[in-house]
Amino acid sequence: MEFVEINLKGAYAIRFKKIEDERGYFTRAWCKDEFLKHGLNPGQTQLNTAYSLRRGTVRGMHFQLPPDAEAKFIRCTRGAIYDVIIDLRAGSPTLGQWYGAELTSENGLMLYAPEGFAHGYQTLQDDSEMYYMTTAPYSPASARGVRHDDPAFGVEWPLPVSSISAADQKWPHYVP
Repeated sequence: MEFVEINLKGAYAIRFKKIEDERGYFTRAWCKDEFLKHGLNPGQTQLNTAYSLRRGTVRGMHFQLPPDAEAKFIRCTRGAIYDVIIDLRAGSPTLGQWYGAELTSENGLMLYAPEGFAHGYQTLQDDSEMYYMTTAPYSPASARGVRHDDPAFGVEWPLPVSSISAADQKWPHYVP
């Protein structure tokens, strides 16, 4: 696994290191020791999968409040998504900044978002699937979100939104 620091403190883009031969390839997709070596939370407790039918679907921007704050480790397993994380940590030098990357089933790129980050994505292809591991189980009482189109962040989504849940449309604008 190759860990690449991005513009948001404590967040990483992570690439597969493929071992290829005539059969295909093998890669390590997660490793507790590698996470610890990079100072990341390796305490994954839940694995979630989301499937979207249509290109342009937006899900997010979600996070959980302490004590249920969660780090997320995100990967696209089918199709393609544009994955976005936003730093919402009070006192962080990158507070309010965002990072986006195209994750596909082919490119092997994954993202790690520490506790205190909002996360969401847009599907770039029909029939896209992603999975993400979290360090805390889902807690409805702690679940929160911010708008995907909040001008406070200025996220640049690659496509017009074709579908978004009523709940995600109702998230408030960010107030520091």
